[in-house]
Amino acid sequence: MLPEVRGWLRHRTSSAADWPIRDLVDAKGRTTVSVVLPARDERDTVGEIVGVIRRELGGLIDEIVVIDSRSTDDTALVAARAGAAVHAQDSILPHLRPLDGKGEALWKSLAVTSGDVLVFADADIRKFRASLIFGLLGPLLADPSVVYAKGCYDRPLHGSPTGGGRVTELVARPLINLHWPLLAGFVQPLAGEYAGRRSALERVPFLTGYGVELGLLIDLLDLAGLDAFAQVDLGTREHAPQSTEALGGMASQIMLAAWSRLERQGKIESRHAPSARLAQFRKSWDGHHVLVRDIGIAERPPMITMTTRVAPAW
Repeated sequence: MLPEVRGWLRHRTSSAADWPIRDLVDAKGRTTVSVVLPARDERDTVGEIVGVIRRELGGLIDEIVVIDSRSTDDTALVAARAGAAVHAQDSILPHLRPLDGKGEALWKSLAVTSGDVLVFADADIRKFRASLIFGLLGPLLADPSVVYAKGCYDRPLHGSPTGGGRVTELVARPLINLHWPLLAGFVQPLAGEYAGRRSALERVPFLTGYGVELGLLIDLLDLAGLDAFAQVDLGTREHAPQSTEALGGMASQIMLAAWSRLERQGKIESRHAPSARLAQFRKSWDGHHVLVRDIGIAERPPMITMTTRVAPAW
């Protein structure tokens, strides 16, 4: 690990317990804060998450926005009843051709929120705690030089206190250490819980698939530098584990995200376009069957370049 990264770890890493809510409310001043939850078929968890934020962080959070990403269940209704402002992903900036993926929901949230600081959190978290939100706000509200705060945590898996984050360890961390060693100090580079200043988030592009978190780290590093980043230990985080098949699709999109940034930064000379098709095999009683799916990703431009916005629902 680079010496400057070791120094950054000591200087810019904290824990949620270091940021009492009362102190954060005092530090907030006139800064406005929006919480964004991208959600697809998360009726079992999204209502509890919204409820915890409203009950415990009322003096800290100005708006809670759920971006419903084409749910087939009543995620939108549950979130609205819990007190969130709910927007259908495809109804935001409807003059644009709809794209798929988590990154699309996150990018579009910039058009329907007004907070100076945005906190992003996944909507599938079990046993949700308010510290997953206010911990991320600590560095941003306490230090104006911080533009982006990333969460880290233990990820229980199958009864073990650790073991989650398989795509991180097998794909993202090797890529980061190989090509972007300044980012090697992030414990959970793919964590879905992070916060940033609108002034920075609106100046970087958003990849539309599961590579969005890696893309943001790389692009914000170029924009603001490592010392503008912070990392907060949020304890533990539980969610339903993905199948190995699903993780393969995520890993593919993260590799495509890395490829796009290596090309853009001139770190590789591309001689071909990577395939956007992933062939996987499913075993059944009559043998192995091939499942081929599209894992291609697209990219939205910096929101600051868009001229059409949506009036936020405060």
